[in-house]
Formats: sequence, structure tokens, C-alpha cells
Amino acid sequence: MIGRMAQSSGAELALLLLGGFHSMVDEVNVELAKRGHEGVRPVHEFALRAVDAGADTASALGRRLSVTKQAAAQTIAVLEEFGYVDREPDPSDGRRKRVRVTPRGHELMAIGGALFDGVRSRWATRIGPEQLETLEAHLAQLTERHTFTAEDLRD
Repeated sequence: MIGRMAQSSGAELALLLLGGFHSMVDEVNVELAKRGHEGVRPVHEFALRAVDAGADTASALGRRLSVTKQAAAQTIAVLEEFGYVDREPDPSDGRRKRVRVTPRGHELMAIGGALFDGVRSRWATRIGPEQLETLEAHLAQLTERHTFTAEDLRD
């Protein structure tokens, strides 16, 4: 067990939290690239999950991610270029296109989720499952009033 650490500053805590986030994301991104999903960023996963949950237009995605419609449209364009989403005609309005997650996009979400679970499992082995659960509970309590958006995940 690690002994009590010396008092650290708020800035050091912020850097540790950011470092933990990047450590997880970097590890997952390396493995995703090995599996044919190069160039994926956290915001892409966030957007895919939003589209899959019903944010099927740039306006709806922008609202869900708390970004402008233009930023959402750019994200959709990138996801479409990667083959993670496609656009299909809206059955109720032929002038509109609806965004939907493709099988490749669902594959990315499944693989990414499993890879994050793997990182979490390795962290639990490293520091102990009880300590990790305690850390998660504390972080959940400390962040309960903050709504995270796509902007929080941009590189």
C-alpha cells in the first residue's frame, strides 16, 4: 500500500487526472489503430454514441454535444469519411438526410468499450479492485455537477 503522499497542489491534481485520462485514451487509441481504426479521437466515440442514441442530424448532434451545428457537421463529415456513419434520406422529409451509425461504427464502439474495460481491469490489478472502486466513487461524487461535452474531449 502506498503511504500518505505529501500535500499536492490543485494544479498537480488536475494534471494527474488529465494524465490518467490521456493514459487510458492513448493506450486504447494505439490498440484501435492496430485493429484498423487509425485516427480515432475521444470526440468521435462520444459523437457515435450520441448518434446511436438518436442525435441523427447535425442540429441534434450539436445540441447533444453542446457544440455549434457547424462543429457537429464537421464531426459528422469526419465520421462519414472514416465509414463510421452514413446519411440516408429522412422518410418524412425527402430534403433531409438522417445520420446513422454503420456496422463499422458499431464495431468501433464495441472494440473501444472492450479496450477501455481492459485498461480498467489492468488498473484494478495494479492498485487493487477496492482502491479503484473507491477512486471511481470519489470521482463520480466530485464530478456529479459537471456536464461533460465534446469540447472536453478535443485534443
